[in-house]
Amino acid sequence: MTALHTTGVQVVAVGASEHRPLIITLFSVFVVATLGITVWAGRQTKDATDFYAGGRSFSGFQNGLAISGDYMSAASFLGIAGSIALVGYDGFLYSIGFLVAWLVALLLVAEPLRNSGRFTMADALAFRLRQRPVRTAAGISTIVVSIFYLLAQMVGAGALVALLLGITGEGPRRLIVILVGVVMVLYVTIGGMKGTTWVQMVKAVLLIGGTLLITFLVFAKFNWNLSSLLGAAAEKSGKGAAFLEPGLKYGVTATSKIDFISLGLALVLGTAGLPHILIRFYTVPTARAARTSVNWAIGIIGCFYLMTIALGFGAAALLTPETITTSNAAGNTAAPLLAQEIGGGADSTGGAILLAVISAVAFATILAVVAGLTLASSSSFAHDLYANVIRKGTASEKEEVAAAKIAAVAIGAVAILLGIFAGKLNIAFLVALAFAVAASANLPTLLYSLFWKRFNTTGALWSIYGGLITSVFLVVFSPVVSGKETAMFPGVDFHWFPLENPGIISIPVGFLLGVVGTLLSKPEEDADRKYAELEVRSLTGAGAH
Repeated sequence: MTALHTTGVQVVAVGASEHRPLIITLFSVFVVATLGITVWAGRQTKDATDFYAGGRSFSGFQNGLAISGDYMSAASFLGIAGSIALVGYDGFLYSIGFLVAWLVALLLVAEPLRNSGRFTMADALAFRLRQRPVRTAAGISTIVVSIFYLLAQMVGAGALVALLLGITGEGPRRLIVILVGVVMVLYVTIGGMKGTTWVQMVKAVLLIGGTLLITFLVFAKFNWNLSSLLGAAAEKSGKGAAFLEPGLKYGVTATSKIDFISLGLALVLGTAGLPHILIRFYTVPTARAARTSVNWAIGIIGCFYLMTIALGFGAAALLTPETITTSNAAGNTAAPLLAQEIGGGADSTGGAILLAVISAVAFATILAVVAGLTLASSSSFAHDLYANVIRKGTASEKEEVAAAKIAAVAIGAVAILLGIFAGKLNIAFLVALAFAVAASANLPTLLYSLFWKRFNTTGALWSIYGGLITSVFLVVFSPVVSGKETAMFPGVDFHWFPLENPGIISIPVGFLLGVVGTLLSKPEEDADRKYAELEVRSLTGAGAH
């Protein structure tokens, strides 16, 4: 066995040090290549449509690939693998939730949103409601959800690069988070949506290829027998049959069972309210292409989440829980450690190469997702808050794009600051919080706006602000932020809300407040005509672009 010694949060494999130059070289090639793509695409970005929507020039297949790249984040590749490796069946529930969520997005949101909006989620909401208050609320919600999601990517990047470079301690990890933030700002300001989309497409191919390779090697090691793999994982985990049964994490107490229901609600309903996913539908030229892109995304994402069985249970079968948690307490480095082990171990060339390749793929995953998130939030600030609220529609396209680039820098700074303090949290779990906020604030307003004629501006504001404030407030006073060793601030305890995910409370609140606010206020002026126009637009796309 390779000797391991630790300082701080990361593990250093002594035998891997001789392969460090090879690892760094392979890793750097991936990063430089994606930056090159961004610069190339940036030269083709001429106007606001190019910056926000990639010129609406991508096919259904290309956009489906990009959606997959945007959706299969560090939470999917690193967080879910870590959760499965540590808690077995309960960790795999993340995979199921993320996949099922796409059906909601396909059936309810994808096509109507693409047809009725132009650049941002607020375009669809503001069409039949009062522009300035609705755009303000939608812009704030978009930025908050994006920052929650960005936080997960920052944590993943810090854990991953520190493992790859053999770095120990909190200081270097924080430096890595800062560097990732700087790179993501470059992606957005240079490449816009075109650059981001191409990076996401390349990253999706790399991620599926890397995951397929690990899956092949894991199953080959267990003679293509899933039962043998699961049996070995259960035995190595030290938890026996309980590792393969529900309840190891979410079935111990009544509170944990409610927490599971809350998590499930957030995962299934959250995708249809995620701003960085919603704006991807604006990059295709037709409604048919939007439908096609979601169909491709479902197929690609479905295959990936099936392969997380090999990633998670393979790590559990071939690595000890101590090895995984010593490297990262939340299990976020389980997939790269599995790649190293399946390639021959820390002291082998094969292990070093696989570790470098899988880590580079994971890092490309992080960069692509943070670029999409930063673009969504900066676009919403520039297009909704700056151009339509502050400047009241008088800003030129050039001024709008400049504002988006400045916003990208500011949002990146906030994500870096929060990412520094969240290093001990599992990233799949962090993304579930973003899903809860999106499902509480964005989804009710979108559905009511598209399908309820009586819905008005007051209902939209109550729904967005009510869902947003409730979800964020409950998270702040939950065990995620304080009161536990793995909390964001472990040294203090001011939590009183017992659940780790607020979805079971905040999602119904968001939907309910939309109804109450609407019924307690007057209908919109000329509501029937505007709703009829929106209905035609959402079905045909006429007049939206």
